[in-house]
Amino acid sequence: MAQPVVSVKGLEVSFATEGGMLNAVRGLTFELAEQEVLGIVGESGSGKSVTALALIGLLPKTAVVKGSVEIDGEEIVGRAEKDMYKMRGSKIAMIFQDPMTSLNPVYTIGWQIIEAVRSHGKVSKDEAKVRAIELLRLSGIPRPEAALDSYPHEFSGGMRQRVVIAIAMANSPRVMLADEPTTALDVTVQAQVLLSLQSALEKTKAALVLVTHDLGVVAGMANRVIVMYAGRVVEFANVDELFYRPSMPYTHGLLGAIPSHAEDSDERLSQIPGAPPTMLNHAGGCPFAPRCPLAQDVCRSTEPALEPVATADGSVHLSACHFRDEVSSMPVASMFKGAEQILEGAEDSGH
Repeated sequence: MAQPVVSVKGLEVSFATEGGMLNAVRGLTFELAEQEVLGIVGESGSGKSVTALALIGLLPKTAVVKGSVEIDGEEIVGRAEKDMYKMRGSKIAMIFQDPMTSLNPVYTIGWQIIEAVRSHGKVSKDEAKVRAIELLRLSGIPRPEAALDSYPHEFSGGMRQRVVIAIAMANSPRVMLADEPTTALDVTVQAQVLLSLQSALEKTKAALVLVTHDLGVVAGMANRVIVMYAGRVVEFANVDELFYRPSMPYTHGLLGAIPSHAEDSDERLSQIPGAPPTMLNHAGGCPFAPRCPLAQDVCRSTEPALEPVATADGSVHLSACHFRDEVSSMPVASMFKGAEQILEGAEDSGH
């Protein structure tokens, strides 16, 4: 078997706060092959973005990072900043949520792409300009030659994001990270940006880690999906297996909140009661137990391990639930019906 492009083993990220250690990422492990797309989903505060920043080495110095992150066999964790500077853009690149914070407003689009091209290769300005035009064309920017002289504020949000994708693929990185790349865009522009992202993957043959809360985007792009909650993986499976046979109540809740396009569907969307925990000095038990309609005493006392669920095709499906086998046989939309009553019970019990 070929060596994976990305290999993450036991990744842990924590931050010291006045209230104690905040464990933002707990024991994350996965491997990613060339051109494979891994979706990471979960509510805000689940650890998705911290994971992406850890993979590219952009966490603040106050972060305590343990475990291993390898890109083509090269360790990321603990590397000096000067070494990481060389790897960012050439080995691993990132597409952030807001392109206006990624692009410099005082420089032209062309200048910024040319700078990215020349920063990791010995090419002339003319050669870099030709490459910049090619990158803009691949990213779906109309009239790329004229676009070189434009400034970021002259572009729409979708076009700016496509410019960021062009910069990310400038040096054919082995891994691309996309953190909520379509959140601020309408549905039509979102589709165009996702097409640009797919073109970038085909051109560079990079692996992609796609961080998002949009399960529709995950369904359309990802090969495998990680569901994160309270800083850890609570479910991990290929995209079809996860959508059709979720084995963790939290995943059921996320899927039950997706709007249905069926003409005869008039049911209200499911809602997950309560809010995610902060994970400050976690005392034990399943962090999702206060919000879970199936929680029992064992859930409140013992945090479940991430263990395999039987699959029909033999694919890997992991779930962190004491009742994973029972959960996998339940209809997706039914578990969180009556969530208001569950919420009232959680509030009455002091959660």
